[in-house]
Amino acid sequence: MESKVISTEGKELKTLELSEAVFGLPINDDVIYYAINNELANKRLGTASTKDRGEVHGTNRRPYSQKGTGRARHGDTKSNVYVGGGISFGPKPRDFSYMMPRKAKRLAMKTILSMKAQDGTLSVVQDFTVPSGKTQDLVKALSTFVNPKTPERTVLILKDDDPMVKRAARNIPWLSYLTYNRLRAHDLFYGRKIIVLETAAALLGEFYAN
Repeated sequence: MESKVISTEGKELKTLELSEAVFGLPINDDVIYYAINNELANKRLGTASTKDRGEVHGTNRRPYSQKGTGRARHGDTKSNVYVGGGISFGPKPRDFSYMMPRKAKRLAMKTILSMKAQDGTLSVVQDFTVPSGKTQDLVKALSTFVNPKTPERTVLILKDDDPMVKRAARNIPWLSYLTYNRLRAHDLFYGRKIIVLETAAALLGEFYAN
């Protein structure tokens, strides 16, 4: 599969051969769904908590006499039937995270990359960096592909942990930056534009080939 390599000025520089095993797969909706659900579940904090009748602060005294009132028998006002009493079967802190099979997760990433390459939202860009680390310089470099005035959700795939690009990108709300070997299915799937650096595109082919 061939793709044009574009400069930050918008000029077509050359043609790059992309791996069919990564960018030419058929769409597998199921594995994408499971990968995104897995990432969202792993991000859940699971801190919701309620008190049962044994944890509620209050007295153990009976609210009224056992007999003679005509009412139902009650032991204390911490029961779940009283306002301010305990909660029956309420949420407790828990861990929602779980492991997804490695092969399935890799297949999801390749499927999303293939989908984006086939629908034309993935662009291969000549390697660049932001020596100044300034946000305005990165926005200027990306302005060929994204209009800063009406930006769309964009994902930038890097070839390495470039600290200056990351420093410049962290203040851009519509931009997510990922390294080629640490992709996120949620960001890729919902990204309206995927910008892949030239070296990162080649490394993706090697990393996800098997």
